[in-house]
Amino acid sequence: MNQGKGLILLVTEHNPQSKLFVDYIQRQLECPVSIVSPSDHTAEGDGIRTVVLMDSDHVEEGVMQAWQTYYYDQPQWILTAFNLKDENHAAELSTFMHLHGVFYRNDSLELICKGIETLLAGDLWMSRTLMARLIEYFRRQQLNSYRRPACGLTQRELEIIGLLGSGASNTEIANQLFVSEHTVKSHLYNIFRKINVHNRLQAVNWARQHLGAPPPMQLHSGKPTTVNH
Repeated sequence: MNQGKGLILLVTEHNPQSKLFVDYIQRQLECPVSIVSPSDHTAEGDGIRTVVLMDSDHVEEGVMQAWQTYYYDQPQWILTAFNLKDENHAAELSTFMHLHGVFYRNDSLELICKGIETLLAGDLWMSRTLMARLIEYFRRQQLNSYRRPACGLTQRELEIIGLLGSGASNTEIANQLFVSEHTVKSHLYNIFRKINVHNRLQAVNWARQHLGAPPPMQLHSGKPTTVNH
């Protein structure tokens, strides 16, 4: 099968419905489509532009963050969320996931194919209303960054919780901030205590609600355009 257009990874459970979906997409787009288990977030595309469709019905938020963490080492990946309930769901995910596109449960197969082709061409696939909401959200986040730290968090603790929300491991946080992993663990302990949470995912959710979305760990080149659908 022709790989010139790129590849498609459908991150979901193997079942008859997903197999039928894959068969349809392969026929329409004439490019390879594979079903990947949500736990297999180390899948690779051999340097080929690859649309990664994460099925929100079968991929929990914490697992999505694991995929995003691995995404930073896979510049050919195009992360997208699939089977979202509505635009509110898409906006919520987009505040902590660096998504290139979103697909909803009521999207037709024809529209999904059009969206995938748009993503493979290097553009974004999301509505203008969603983009406007995200721009306003990040504008407020930027304003919040100049305010006094919440709940007594220090500037270093804010940096760490931001990197945590980007999906970074303790080792990656340590390397980014030029500190030891032991120091990172100490900071995380203090952060959890100050904001009254018990694990990393709860801390990220707290940060999204009180501080805004974390910045990406690294910048990516290119300025794809938005598509209204």
